[in-house]
Amino acid sequence: MPRREVSALNQIEKAYTQYAKDVYRYLLSLSHDEDLAEELTQETFFRAMKTISSYDGSCKLSVWLCQIAKHLWYQWVDRRVRWKQVELTEEIPCRDSPEKATLLYMEKTELYRAIHTLPEPMRELVHMRLTGEFTFAQIGGIMGKSENWARTTFYRAKQKIMEEMEEPK
Repeated sequence: MPRREVSALNQIEKAYTQYAKDVYRYLLSLSHDEDLAEELTQETFFRAMKTISSYDGSCKLSVWLCQIAKHLWYQWVDRRVRWKQVELTEEIPCRDSPEKATLLYMEKTELYRAIHTLPEPMRELVHMRLTGEFTFAQIGGIMGKSENWARTTFYRAKQKIMEEMEEPK
């Protein structure tokens, strides 16, 4: 094996040891599916190994890996939407009355609709914070920004969501 390939392989092994958990949690925050997040994490590092020569060091390695992971996630969603009809309704367990369950579902739907209207960096940040249980420092690192930027952006996103939900429809 040529020396350059051995060096690239060693770099990917170190990156896997150091960043696999972060990439997995990032993908879990997007997919909400442990098996899929694990599969996409493996695919992320496989793709990274194939394209390590294109990594120019202009961003942190963890950011580069999360960008690969995000693109893989988008490809997976695109394939799923194309080949399967996504069911829009979700069954809600009724522990309370049907009226309460319906109101809860409507509020949840309205919240996700408001989140969906956010511009891209805010929307992704909100999903990572609420569903991936990432800290602001971790989110800042993944997105190539500071912890303070993540906190401020999340606060502004919450404000926009509240405004969106208060507007009469």
